[in-house]
Amino acid sequence: MASIEKRTTPSGEVRWDVRYRGSDRRQVKKSFKRKVDAQRFANLAEADVLRGDWIDPRRSRETFGHWAQHWLATTAHLQPKTRSGYESILSKHLMPTFGDVPLSAIDHPRVLAYLSELAADGLGRGTVRNIRDVLRLVLALAVRSGAIKHNSVLGARIGRSAKQEMVFLTADQVMTLADEIANPPIRKRGGEHRRSTYPEYGLLVRFAAFTGLRAGEIGALKVRRLDLMRRRVEVSESASEAHGKFEVGATKTYERRNVPVPAALIDQLVHHIAGKGPDDFVFEGPDGGPVRHSNWYPRHFKPAVVQAGLPDGTRFHDLRHTYAAMLIAQGAHPRAMMERLGHSTIQVTLGTYGHLFPNLEESLDHALNSVFSEASARPASEPAQIRPRAQ
Repeated sequence: MASIEKRTTPSGEVRWDVRYRGSDRRQVKKSFKRKVDAQRFANLAEADVLRGDWIDPRRSRETFGHWAQHWLATTAHLQPKTRSGYESILSKHLMPTFGDVPLSAIDHPRVLAYLSELAADGLGRGTVRNIRDVLRLVLALAVRSGAIKHNSVLGARIGRSAKQEMVFLTADQVMTLADEIANPPIRKRGGEHRRSTYPEYGLLVRFAAFTGLRAGEIGALKVRRLDLMRRRVEVSESASEAHGKFEVGATKTYERRNVPVPAALIDQLVHHIAGKGPDDFVFEGPDGGPVRHSNWYPRHFKPAVVQAGLPDGTRFHDLRHTYAAMLIAQGAHPRAMMERLGHSTIQVTLGTYGHLFPNLEESLDHALNSVFSEASARPASEPAQIRPRAQ
Protein backbone atom coordinates (compact mmCIF):
# COMPACT_ATOMS: atom_id res chain seq x y z
CA MET A 1 0.00 0.00 0.00
CA ALA A 2 1.18 3.49 -0.80
CA SER A 3 1.67 5.93 2.05
CA ILE A 4 1.46 9.73 1.99
CA GLU A 5 3.45 11.87 4.40
CA LYS A 6 3.46 15.59 4.89
CA ARG A 7 6.74 17.40 5.43
CA THR A 8 8.05 20.93 5.48
CA THR A 9 11.21 21.86 3.64
CA PRO A 10 13.91 24.05 5.27
CA SER A 11 12.54 26.96 3.21
CA GLY A 12 9.11 26.45 4.79
CA GLU A 13 7.44 24.89 1.74
CA VAL A 14 4.95 22.08 2.36
CA ARG A 15 5.52 18.87 0.38
CA TRP A 16 3.55 15.61 0.21
CA ASP A 17 5.70 12.50 -0.18
CA VAL A 18 4.28 9.31 -1.68
CA ARG A 19 6.10 6.07 -0.85
CA TYR A 20 5.22 2.66 -2.25
CA ARG A 21 6.89 -0.55 -3.41
CA GLY A 22 7.02 -1.35 -7.08
CA SER A 23 6.69 -4.75 -8.68
CA ASP A 24 10.40 -5.31 -8.04
CA ARG A 25 9.75 -4.74 -4.28
CA ARG A 26 11.99 -1.68 -4.24
CA GLN A 27 10.66 1.41 -2.47
CA VAL A 28 9.82 4.37 -4.68
CA LYS A 29 9.35 7.93 -3.51
CA LYS A 30 7.78 10.89 -5.31
CA SER A 31 6.98 14.33 -3.94
CA PHE A 32 4.10 16.70 -4.73
CA LYS A 33 3.16 20.24 -3.80
CA ARG A 34 -0.51 19.40 -3.36
CA LYS A 35 -2.05 16.58 -1.35
CA VAL A 36 -4.68 15.93 -4.02
CA ASP A 37 -1.96 15.27 -6.62
CA ALA A 38 -0.14 12.98 -4.20
CA GLN A 39 -3.32 11.02 -3.49
CA ARG A 40 -4.10 10.66 -7.18
CA PHE A 41 -0.58 9.40 -7.92
CA ALA A 42 -0.71 6.96 -5.00
CA ASN A 43 -3.97 5.48 -6.27
CA LEU A 44 -2.63 5.08 -9.81
CA ALA A 45 0.62 3.55 -8.59
CA GLU A 46 -1.22 0.97 -6.48
CA ALA A 47 -3.49 0.06 -9.40
CA ASP A 48 -0.55 -0.31 -11.78
CA VAL A 49 1.27 -2.63 -9.37
CA LEU A 50 -1.83 -4.79 -8.92
CA ARG A 51 -2.48 -5.00 -12.69
CA GLY A 52 1.16 -5.69 -13.51
CA ASP A 53 1.38 -2.44 -15.51
CA TRP A 54 3.82 -0.71 -13.21
CA ILE A 55 6.77 1.05 -14.85
CA ASP A 56 9.94 1.77 -12.92
CA PRO A 57 10.26 5.60 -12.96
CA ARG A 58 14.01 5.27 -13.36
CA ARG A 59 13.58 3.48 -16.68
CA SER A 60 11.24 6.13 -18.06
CA ARG A 61 14.03 8.64 -17.47
CA GLU A 62 16.29 6.75 -19.86
CA THR A 63 16.91 8.75 -23.02
CA PHE A 64 15.69 8.13 -26.51
CA GLY A 65 19.30 7.87 -27.67
CA HIS A 66 19.89 5.02 -25.23
CA TRP A 67 16.95 3.06 -26.63
CA ALA A 68 17.77 3.96 -30.23
CA GLN A 69 21.07 2.12 -29.87
CA HIS A 70 19.28 -0.86 -28.34
CA TRP A 71 16.82 -0.92 -31.23
CA LEU A 72 19.50 -0.54 -33.90
CA ALA A 73 21.22 -3.63 -32.51
CA THR A 74 18.05 -5.63 -33.26
CA THR A 75 18.26 -4.79 -36.98
CA ALA A 76 21.50 -6.67 -37.66
CA HIS A 77 19.59 -9.31 -39.66
CA LEU A 78 18.26 -6.77 -42.16
CA GLN A 79 19.83 -6.12 -45.53
CA PRO A 80 22.70 -3.57 -45.39
CA LYS A 81 20.84 -1.00 -47.47
CA THR A 82 17.81 -1.11 -45.19
CA ARG A 83 19.92 -0.85 -42.04
CA SER A 84 21.93 2.00 -43.54
CA GLY A 85 18.69 3.88 -44.17
CA TYR A 86 17.67 3.45 -40.53
CA GLU A 87 21.07 4.67 -39.33
CA SER A 88 20.80 7.71 -41.58
CA ILE A 89 17.35 8.63 -40.24
CA LEU A 90 18.54 8.29 -36.65
CA SER A 91 21.72 10.31 -37.07
CA LYS A 92 20.32 13.00 -39.35
CA HIS A 93 16.85 13.55 -37.89
CA LEU A 94 15.91 11.79 -34.67
CA MET A 95 19.07 11.92 -32.56
CA PRO A 96 19.59 15.71 -32.90
CA THR A 97 16.01 16.27 -31.70
CA PHE A 98 15.35 13.43 -29.23
CA GLY A 99 18.78 11.97 -28.44
CA ASP A 100 19.02 13.39 -24.91
CA VAL A 101 15.27 13.52 -24.23
CA PRO A 102 13.86 11.10 -21.58
CA LEU A 103 11.34 8.64 -22.94
CA SER A 104 8.67 9.92 -20.56
CA ALA A 105 8.96 13.39 -22.10
CA ILE A 106 8.16 12.21 -25.64
CA ASP A 107 4.39 12.47 -25.53
CA HIS A 108 1.88 12.48 -28.38
CA PRO A 109 1.59 16.28 -28.78
CA ARG A 110 5.37 16.54 -28.97
CA VAL A 111 5.47 13.89 -31.69
CA LEU A 112 2.76 15.64 -33.70
CA ALA A 113 4.56 18.97 -33.40
CA TYR A 114 7.83 17.39 -34.53
CA LEU A 115 6.28 15.79 -37.60
CA SER A 116 4.60 19.07 -38.51
CA GLU A 117 7.96 20.84 -38.28
CA LEU A 118 9.52 18.31 -40.64
CA ALA A 119 6.77 18.91 -43.19
CA ALA A 120 7.09 22.68 -42.78
CA ASP A 121 10.82 22.40 -43.48
CA GLY A 122 10.00 21.00 -46.89
CA LEU A 123 10.60 17.30 -46.38
CA GLY A 124 8.51 15.05 -48.59
CA ARG A 125 5.68 13.00 -47.15
CA GLY A 126 7.54 9.78 -47.80
CA THR A 127 10.58 11.00 -45.89
CA VAL A 128 8.46 12.22 -42.97
CA ARG A 129 6.67 8.87 -42.91
CA ASN A 130 9.98 7.00 -42.76
CA ILE A 131 11.19 9.18 -39.88
CA ARG A 132 7.93 8.62 -38.01
CA ASP A 133 8.16 4.87 -38.52
CA VAL A 134 11.69 4.65 -37.09
CA LEU A 135 10.61 6.72 -34.08
CA ARG A 136 7.66 4.37 -33.61
CA LEU A 137 9.85 1.27 -33.79
CA VAL A 138 12.29 2.57 -31.19
CA LEU A 139 9.48 3.44 -28.76
CA ALA A 140 7.80 0.09 -29.46
CA LEU A 141 10.91 -1.69 -28.21
CA ALA A 142 10.87 0.47 -25.09
CA VAL A 143 7.21 -0.43 -24.49
CA ARG A 144 7.85 -4.16 -24.90
CA SER A 145 10.81 -3.87 -22.53
CA GLY A 146 8.76 -2.18 -19.83
CA ALA A 147 10.48 1.21 -19.98
CA ILE A 148 7.30 3.12 -20.90
CA LYS A 149 3.59 2.29 -20.96
CA HIS A 150 2.47 3.67 -24.27
CA ASN A 151 3.92 4.36 -27.69
CA SER A 152 3.24 8.05 -28.24
CA VAL A 153 3.71 7.73 -32.01
CA LEU A 154 0.63 5.55 -32.43
CA GLY A 155 -2.15 7.52 -34.10
CA ALA A 156 0.23 10.06 -35.63
CA ARG A 157 -0.99 10.05 -39.22
CA ILE A 158 0.70 11.41 -42.28
CA GLY A 159 -1.16 12.08 -45.48
CA ARG A 160 -0.55 9.76 -48.38
CA SER A 161 1.96 10.90 -50.93
CA ALA A 162 1.23 10.52 -54.61
CA LYS A 163 2.77 7.41 -56.09
CA GLN A 164 5.39 8.00 -58.72
CA GLU A 165 3.81 7.32 -62.08
CA MET A 166 5.00 4.21 -63.87
CA VAL A 167 6.52 4.56 -67.32
CA PHE A 168 5.83 1.78 -69.82
CA LEU A 169 8.16 1.73 -72.80
CA THR A 170 7.52 0.18 -76.16
CA ALA A 171 9.89 -2.46 -77.49
CA ASP A 172 11.27 0.12 -79.95
CA GLN A 173 11.92 2.58 -77.12
CA VAL A 174 13.79 -0.12 -75.19
CA MET A 175 16.00 -0.76 -78.21
CA THR A 176 16.61 2.96 -78.68
CA LEU A 177 17.58 3.33 -75.03
CA ALA A 178 19.91 0.33 -75.29
CA ASP A 179 21.57 1.85 -78.36
CA GLU A 180 22.04 5.23 -76.69
CA ILE A 181 23.57 3.76 -73.54
CA ALA A 182 25.87 1.58 -75.64
CA ASN A 183 27.00 4.56 -77.73
CA PRO A 184 27.11 7.66 -75.49
CA PRO A 185 27.80 11.03 -77.08
CA ILE A 186 31.46 11.99 -77.22
CA ARG A 187 32.44 14.58 -74.63
CA LYS A 188 35.55 16.58 -75.50
CA ARG A 189 36.02 18.16 -72.08
CA GLY A 190 35.68 16.57 -68.71
CA GLY A 191 34.23 13.46 -70.29
CA GLU A 192 32.49 11.09 -67.93
CA HIS A 193 33.08 8.06 -70.15
CA ARG A 194 36.35 6.21 -70.42
CA ARG A 195 35.38 4.40 -73.62
CA SER A 196 33.52 5.41 -76.73
CA THR A 197 31.18 2.42 -76.65
CA TYR A 198 29.64 0.22 -73.95
CA PRO A 199 27.90 -2.64 -75.79
CA GLU A 200 27.57 -4.60 -72.55
CA TYR A 201 25.35 -1.85 -71.09
CA GLY A 202 23.09 -1.99 -74.13
CA LEU A 203 22.73 -5.70 -73.45
CA LEU A 204 22.06 -4.96 -69.77
CA VAL A 205 19.12 -2.71 -70.71
CA ARG A 206 17.67 -5.29 -73.09
CA PHE A 207 18.16 -8.03 -70.51
CA ALA A 208 16.38 -5.96 -67.83
CA ALA A 209 13.43 -5.10 -70.06
CA PHE A 210 12.89 -8.67 -71.28
CA THR A 211 13.42 -10.54 -67.99
CA GLY A 212 11.99 -8.08 -65.44
CA LEU A 213 14.85 -8.54 -62.97
CA ARG A 214 15.38 -5.81 -60.37
CA ALA A 215 18.50 -3.64 -60.55
CA GLY A 216 19.98 -5.33 -57.48
CA GLU A 217 19.31 -8.78 -58.91
CA ILE A 218 21.10 -7.90 -62.14
CA GLY A 219 23.98 -6.35 -60.21
CA ALA A 220 24.51 -9.56 -58.22
CA LEU A 221 24.03 -11.95 -61.14
CA LYS A 222 26.88 -14.44 -61.58
CA VAL A 223 27.67 -16.38 -64.75
CA ARG A 224 26.86 -19.71 -63.09
CA ARG A 225 23.26 -18.54 -62.62
CA LEU A 226 22.73 -18.51 -66.40
CA ASP A 227 21.39 -21.71 -67.92
CA LEU A 228 21.66 -20.79 -71.58
CA MET A 229 20.80 -24.26 -72.84
CA ARG A 230 17.40 -24.14 -71.13
CA ARG A 231 17.11 -20.36 -71.64
CA ARG A 232 16.70 -19.68 -67.93
CA VAL A 233 18.30 -17.43 -65.33
CA GLU A 234 18.26 -18.34 -61.65
CA VAL A 235 17.62 -15.34 -59.43
CA SER A 236 18.87 -16.05 -55.92
CA GLU A 237 20.81 -12.96 -54.82
CA SER A 238 20.55 -9.20 -54.85
CA ALA A 239 23.15 -6.47 -54.57
CA SER A 240 22.94 -3.33 -52.47
CA GLU A 241 25.22 -0.47 -51.46
CA ALA A 242 25.56 0.87 -47.94
CA HIS A 243 28.22 3.23 -46.58
CA GLY A 244 30.09 2.92 -49.87
CA LYS A 245 30.32 -0.87 -49.62
CA PHE A 246 28.94 -3.26 -52.23
CA GLU A 247 27.03 -6.10 -50.59
CA VAL A 248 25.41 -9.22 -52.04
CA GLY A 249 22.61 -10.83 -50.05
CA ALA A 250 19.22 -12.46 -50.40
CA THR A 251 16.58 -11.26 -52.83
CA LYS A 252 13.83 -8.90 -51.70
CA THR A 253 11.47 -11.78 -50.90
CA TYR A 254 14.28 -14.10 -49.69
CA GLU A 255 13.28 -16.69 -52.30
CA ARG A 256 14.83 -18.08 -55.47
CA ARG A 257 13.11 -18.12 -58.82
CA ASN A 258 13.86 -19.15 -62.40
CA VAL A 259 13.03 -16.65 -65.11
CA PRO A 260 12.87 -17.46 -68.84
CA VAL A 261 15.25 -15.56 -71.13
CA PRO A 262 14.02 -14.76 -74.66
CA ALA A 263 15.81 -16.81 -77.29
CA ALA A 264 16.84 -13.62 -79.10
CA LEU A 265 18.99 -12.66 -76.09
CA ILE A 266 20.73 -16.02 -75.73
CA ASP A 267 23.23 -15.53 -78.57
CA GLN A 268 24.08 -12.08 -77.24
CA LEU A 269 24.65 -13.46 -73.75
CA VAL A 270 26.80 -16.32 -75.07
CA HIS A 271 29.05 -13.81 -76.81
CA HIS A 272 29.08 -11.50 -73.79
CA ILE A 273 30.14 -14.06 -71.16
CA ALA A 274 32.74 -15.77 -73.36
CA GLY A 275 35.93 -16.06 -71.32
CA LYS A 276 34.26 -15.34 -67.97
CA GLY A 277 34.46 -17.72 -65.02
CA PRO A 278 31.37 -19.14 -63.28
CA ASP A 279 31.79 -16.78 -60.30
CA ASP A 280 32.32 -13.66 -62.40
CA PHE A 281 29.58 -11.07 -62.58
CA VAL A 282 27.58 -11.18 -65.79
CA PHE A 283 27.66 -7.39 -65.98
CA GLU A 284 30.71 -5.50 -64.72
CA GLY A 285 31.82 -1.93 -64.16
CA PRO A 286 34.28 -0.17 -66.51
CA ASP A 287 37.23 -1.32 -64.36
CA GLY A 288 35.86 -4.79 -63.71
CA GLY A 289 34.08 -5.88 -60.57
CA PRO A 290 30.40 -5.24 -59.93
CA VAL A 291 28.29 -2.51 -61.47
CA ARG A 292 27.71 0.04 -58.74
CA HIS A 293 24.22 1.29 -59.45
CA SER A 294 24.76 4.53 -57.52
CA ASN A 295 27.45 5.52 -60.05
CA TRP A 296 26.16 3.74 -63.14
CA TYR A 297 22.66 5.20 -62.94
CA PRO A 298 23.56 8.93 -63.13
CA ARG A 299 26.61 8.43 -65.36
CA HIS A 300 25.17 6.07 -67.96
CA PHE A 301 21.44 5.47 -67.61
CA LYS A 302 20.02 8.97 -67.08
CA PRO A 303 21.97 10.61 -69.94
CA ALA A 304 20.85 7.78 -72.23
CA VAL A 305 17.21 8.41 -71.23
CA VAL A 306 17.58 12.03 -72.33
CA GLN A 307 19.36 11.12 -75.57
CA ALA A 308 16.67 8.56 -76.38
CA GLY A 309 13.93 11.16 -75.91
CA LEU A 310 12.10 9.05 -73.34
CA PRO A 311 9.50 10.53 -70.94
CA ASP A 312 10.86 12.67 -68.12
CA GLY A 313 11.31 10.68 -64.93
CA THR A 314 11.98 7.35 -66.66
CA ARG A 315 13.78 5.17 -64.13
CA PHE A 316 15.66 1.91 -64.43
CA HIS A 317 12.83 0.26 -62.49
CA ASP A 318 10.50 1.23 -65.32
CA LEU A 319 12.18 -1.47 -67.40
CA ARG A 320 10.65 -3.93 -64.94
CA HIS A 321 7.26 -2.25 -65.33
CA THR A 322 7.70 -2.46 -69.09
CA TYR A 323 8.33 -6.20 -68.82
CA ALA A 324 5.13 -6.63 -66.79
CA ALA A 325 3.14 -4.64 -69.36
CA MET A 326 4.50 -6.78 -72.19
CA LEU A 327 3.51 -9.96 -70.32
CA ILE A 328 -0.03 -8.63 -69.86
CA ALA A 329 -0.23 -7.69 -73.53
CA GLN A 330 0.64 -11.28 -74.38
CA GLY A 331 -2.17 -12.58 -72.16
CA ALA A 332 -0.06 -13.73 -69.20
CA HIS A 333 -1.92 -15.03 -66.15
CA PRO A 334 -1.30 -13.00 -62.96
CA ARG A 335 0.07 -16.14 -61.26
CA ALA A 336 2.71 -16.57 -63.95
CA MET A 337 3.58 -12.90 -63.65
CA MET A 338 3.94 -13.21 -59.87
CA GLU A 339 6.43 -16.05 -60.26
CA ARG A 340 8.48 -14.33 -62.94
CA LEU A 341 8.58 -10.98 -61.15
CA GLY A 342 9.36 -12.53 -57.78
CA HIS A 343 6.44 -10.96 -55.93
CA SER A 344 5.64 -12.33 -52.48
CA THR A 345 1.93 -12.81 -53.27
CA ILE A 346 -0.40 -12.54 -56.22
CA GLN A 347 -2.07 -9.63 -54.42
CA VAL A 348 1.15 -7.64 -54.85
CA THR A 349 1.10 -8.35 -58.58
CA LEU A 350 -2.54 -7.36 -58.97
CA GLY A 351 -2.14 -4.36 -56.69
CA THR A 352 0.75 -3.10 -58.82
CA TYR A 353 -0.42 -3.96 -62.31
CA GLY A 354 -4.15 -4.64 -61.96
CA HIS A 355 -5.00 -1.46 -63.85
CA LEU A 356 -3.32 -2.92 -66.94
CA PHE A 357 -5.93 -5.68 -67.21
CA PRO A 358 -8.84 -3.70 -68.79
CA ASN A 359 -9.64 -6.51 -71.22
CA LEU A 360 -10.54 -8.84 -68.36
CA GLU A 361 -13.60 -6.77 -67.47
CA GLU A 362 -14.56 -6.44 -71.14
CA SER A 363 -14.25 -10.17 -71.79
CA LEU A 364 -16.32 -11.00 -68.71
CA ASP A 365 -19.05 -8.57 -69.76
CA HIS A 366 -19.07 -10.04 -73.26
CA ALA A 367 -19.27 -13.63 -71.97
CA LEU A 368 -22.15 -12.86 -69.58
CA ASN A 369 -24.00 -10.98 -72.30
CA SER A 370 -23.65 -13.99 -74.61
CA VAL A 371 -25.12 -16.30 -71.96
CA PHE A 372 -28.00 -13.90 -71.41
CA SER A 373 -28.67 -13.48 -75.13
CA GLU A 374 -28.68 -17.23 -75.72
CA ALA A 375 -31.16 -17.74 -72.87
CA SER A 376 -33.40 -14.88 -74.08
CA ALA A 377 -33.48 -16.21 -77.65
CA ARG A 378 -35.89 -19.05 -76.66
CA PRO A 379 -39.55 -17.95 -77.20
CA ALA A 380 -41.46 -17.44 -73.98
CA SER A 381 -44.20 -19.87 -75.16
CA GLU A 382 -41.67 -22.60 -75.80
CA PRO A 383 -41.67 -24.93 -72.84
CA ALA A 384 -38.35 -25.78 -71.40
CA GLN A 385 -37.30 -29.32 -72.08
CA ILE A 386 -36.88 -31.39 -68.96
CA ARG A 387 -34.36 -34.12 -69.27
CA PRO A 388 -34.97 -37.33 -67.34
CA ARG A 389 -32.61 -37.81 -64.46
CA ALA A 390 -30.08 -40.56 -64.85
CA GLN A 391 -30.94 -43.66 -62.86
